[in-house]
Amino acid sequence: MPEIGITVPGTPETGYSIVIGSGILPSTWAKIEAAHAGFNRFIVTDEHVVAAGHLDALLGGRLAPCYVIQPAGEISKTIDTAVAIVETMEKACLGRDTVVVALGGGTVGDIAGFAAAIFKRGVPVVQIPTTTLAQADSAIGGKTGVDSSVSKNAFGAFWHPAAVYLDVATVQTLDDRQYRSGLVESVKHGLIADAEYFEFIETHLDSLLSRDLGTLETLAEYNCRIKGAIVAEDPLERNKRRILNYGHTIGHAVEAASGYELFHGEAIAIGIVAVGRIEAELGLAQPDRLDRVHAVLQRLCVPTTLPTNLTLAALLDLLRHDKKSVDRWPRFVLLDRLGHIHCESGEYAVQVGREVVVEALGRLR
Repeated sequence: MPEIGITVPGTPETGYSIVIGSGILPSTWAKIEAAHAGFNRFIVTDEHVVAAGHLDALLGGRLAPCYVIQPAGEISKTIDTAVAIVETMEKACLGRDTVVVALGGGTVGDIAGFAAAIFKRGVPVVQIPTTTLAQADSAIGGKTGVDSSVSKNAFGAFWHPAAVYLDVATVQTLDDRQYRSGLVESVKHGLIADAEYFEFIETHLDSLLSRDLGTLETLAEYNCRIKGAIVAEDPLERNKRRILNYGHTIGHAVEAASGYELFHGEAIAIGIVAVGRIEAELGLAQPDRLDRVHAVLQRLCVPTTLPTNLTLAALLDLLRHDKKSVDRWPRFVLLDRLGHIHCESGEYAVQVGREVVVEALGRLR
């Protein structure tokens, strides 16, 4: 079973490991107990994960205090949910000798990580991602947070996990839409950092769509090595780590404007195509690159055009509220070739004129 270590400079614990395998969930609880001997354990999960049987598989008949997020999904990714988790821990008389175990997808991991970061000024969190989205991206790197009524991830903290246990077999329980949309983050990693990886996805789409476990393990290893290297170089997103936001600036606006009816990966797919249009407008795109990206996204059956009910005005307003905006307008991550980010004067997120963005969005209708 591959085990990938990530070093995170500037933290008291200098790094953490990611364990990748198939069918490792039933043996994971014993590993957490051994790694955190003397600690209380508190699980955060959601109703979908419980229904899928993953909580039972993890505990194997043991008992542990648990908070089940209801309803599951982005609608519950709020400060109120984080407060409810912290207060549940308080009422259970838990203290700083507690490790939070996040069992679920990206929403669970984000909320649980944020709750761990603010509980008693910070307790360890172990991430056990159970979706294609969380396994590719959100469980790794220490970004935690919740949404405001205005924008996505408005409240948050960098809080790196003590460990990540990644069982690719857990994604077998996802419905088709959630499974496919989560693969968009894997496509993004190939686009920003490894042309060979993007080609691997292109040529293994059939086995990916059939949920072949061996292919999923390879996918997970690629994702963890790519994201791990970027996070190790820039753990607090001062510059290089911004490349992980490729397609996300517009994607987050689309996701919020849809009232979170679009899944995260679906919105990011639209954002990736939009950025591809911007690259073409700025003369950065090779002739066939966007065609190749578009073909992969179409095979995944994720949207590549804007829903008709999303107005340009709403999207532009959300872009102005983007958490990385400067002077009320965001910077954009762009490619200059497949697997390589465009960098201007050492900056990986660059200025793009409003008119260019408006033109690109107009082409997505």
